Amino acid sequence: MDNQISSFLEFIKNDKKLSDNTLQAYRRDILQYKSYLESNKMNYTKTKNKDMKEYLEHLKDINKRPSTISRNLASIRLFYQYLLKNNKVKSDPTEGIASPKVDKRVPSILTTQEVSLLLDQPKNVDLKGIRDKAMLEFAYATGMRVTEITSLNIDNVNLEEGFVVCKNGNKQRKIPLGSLSLKALKEYVEESRPILIKSEQEKSLFVNINGKRLTRQGFWKIVKFYKEQAHINKEITPHILRHSFATHLLQNGAELKAIQTMLGHSDIASTQVYMQFQDESLKNVYKKAHPRA
Repeated sequence: MDNQISSFLEFIKNDKKLSDNTLQAYRRDILQYKSYLESNKMNYTKTKNKDMKEYLEHLKDINKRPSTISRNLASIRLFYQYLLKNNKVKSDPTEGIASPKVDKRVPSILTTQEVSLLLDQPKNVDLKGIRDKAMLEFAYATGMRVTEITSLNIDNVNLEEGFVVCKNGNKQRKIPLGSLSLKALKEYVEESRPILIKSEQEKSLFVNINGKRLTRQGFWKIVKFYKEQAHINKEITPHILRHSFATHLLQNGAELKAIQTMLGHSDIASTQVYMQFQDESLKNVYKKAHPRA
């Protein structure tokens, strides 16, 4: 089975041009399934429909969320489709099995006042403060995922025309930068980054204090630090800044299609989750403006 898993992962990496995070999720799901089969002395080539249902029940029993179980099933289904195509198995045990219903969770967001409070925390009096101010302004201005931000190189940003090119797998999108974000980013690129980097060969846009590419974990820690500095009693992560970016754009009249493009959603249904916040905004406008409200 190990050889088939390796071949499968190599295939989807080259054929589907997946991001590294997505590829690792497939790998974890398949290896977890393999471990289950081995502990129950089962052969992946002889797994039946009922066995697959029992595996999904097992995931439920160990308190896996419906979204996690659904992703596991999708990973295993793709694995068996690959095996079928290459004549390694005679049937697909996932055939006909429906994914568990996943309730769409309401994304957490910050108010515009909370965003302002958070972004005002870094003081641009030293190299780190200049960098942190630029990073937080950039995250809120672009709505980019944390992995996309930490993967950026200096040449992905056009400071003259005020936009960033975000590359994710074989896709890319151009996102405009607001005036405040652009100002903070220029200050970082001109005054802080040249001193932080240890080599002119360093291409990363955002670097740590050692001059190397900032990691996802590093970004999370920075956001958490300034959240505590601001005394905001809400969970704040880079992804919540992304949710807030989308919600505030929608509340201020941006078209859903434009927000979908900036967020990099392939399906507009993913973007439509923010509509519920627009509805609340419209209610407030109605109450303030309508003479009989």
